[in-house]
Amino acid sequence: MMKGLLSFGVVGTVVAALCCAGIMTPLLVGLLTVVGLGALTAHLDAVLLPALIGFAVLSFCAYRRLQPRPTPERATPANPERSTP
Repeated sequence: MMKGLLSFGVVGTVVAALCCAGIMTPLLVGLLTVVGLGALTAHLDAVLLPALIGFAVLSFCAYRRLQPRPTPERATPANPERSTP
């Protein structure tokens, strides 16, 4: 589940970054016009920048959850000074 979430976040971040950079903006404008939402093209920056930030945060959170958590050391006969409360 987390790998899928990470993939979704990374792909969304890349697409939003490409649109913000102007590489995919003509394609996005054409797609919105074909679908009948051409009036929304004036507000693309108001949508793309928050989407870029949201996808980047989603990617970061999914990446952090995939990282293994360190386990606390427990007292063993070979290491008696380590103890857990």
